[in-house]
Amino acid sequence: MTNFKTSDFYYELPERLIAQTPIKERDHSKLLVLDKRTGEIRHKHFYDIIEHLNAGDCLVINDTKVLPARLFGNRKDTKTLIEILLLKRIDDNRWEILVKPGKKAKIGAEIIFEEKLLTGKIVDIIEEGNRIIEFKYEGIFEEILDKLGEMPLPPYIHEKLLDKDRYQTIYAKHLGSAAAPTAGLHFNDKLLKEIENKDVNIARLTLHVGLGTFRPVKSEYINEHIMHSEYYELKESEANKINTARQKGHKVIAVGTTSVRTLETIADEEGRVKKGKGWTNIFIYPGYKFKVVDSLVTNFHLPESTLIMLVSALAGKENIMKAYSEAVDKEYRFFSFGDAMYIK
Repeated sequence: MTNFKTSDFYYELPERLIAQTPIKERDHSKLLVLDKRTGEIRHKHFYDIIEHLNAGDCLVINDTKVLPARLFGNRKDTKTLIEILLLKRIDDNRWEILVKPGKKAKIGAEIIFEEKLLTGKIVDIIEEGNRIIEFKYEGIFEEILDKLGEMPLPPYIHEKLLDKDRYQTIYAKHLGSAAAPTAGLHFNDKLLKEIENKDVNIARLTLHVGLGTFRPVKSEYINEHIMHSEYYELKESEANKINTARQKGHKVIAVGTTSVRTLETIADEEGRVKKGKGWTNIFIYPGYKFKVVDSLVTNFHLPESTLIMLVSALAGKENIMKAYSEAVDKEYRFFSFGDAMYIK
């Protein structure tokens, strides 16, 4: 693989183009269509995606659901305001968390959350300063979390989200993500139904997106970056849909980089996938040979991020940097609540 520098994936982005809120209609966002073979660029709307999907193709979506993982409470003894972010469930009542301010969350500290529906005790401090908290509550934890928790929006979004559901895909099912698989936010029920009516198979997988997705690449050369791990699952019935499409010469279209990472982790050298679950830390960057994914629906990613490196591996770095430059010129909306790209 070519040894790229992280700085090779930098581009200038005016702050005003970072989308702070979702647009009214999910499928009315802009869609930049990039031909990875020729570099040709076309400008459409997201609902035009159906023009690029044919009978027999397989559209692969990630049905993870974002936890309303940001909680605010007070230390029991001092009433100090404590903010926690749920990262990973360890068992029924214990979670790995981030805490602010960390110095107020030593082992033994007790935190009381709104209306005393939930209390927690810090029971351990682990790597990178993360904490383990043990919760006490009555009832169903997910229902309490839905009432008390806020969506853990990315750090570049400063506006308050008025509707929690707009940071979920309409097909979100399995709770576990710290961030949304944002390429899927553009689909609504009507568009998905139209896609199914065109005899396009829709396969579902689950990859729980971790906060590592926002972690910057700090190494000078990208091959020195240590990738974070994320949990995935693919069922046999869904694997069969993907394999059937490939066997019959149809396209496999991944919705989002999370779907790409899962498929390329599970696929064998012939591009066949089989059911499985586990953790992936696959890092895809230019020079990578794709085994199963033909096309990709994706959002626009941060400069110098592992995600812009992944799309550059699929479409070619020059094509991607040119497309991003054109998207800036045409004032596309960027990042989580922004517009989309289709790499065909």
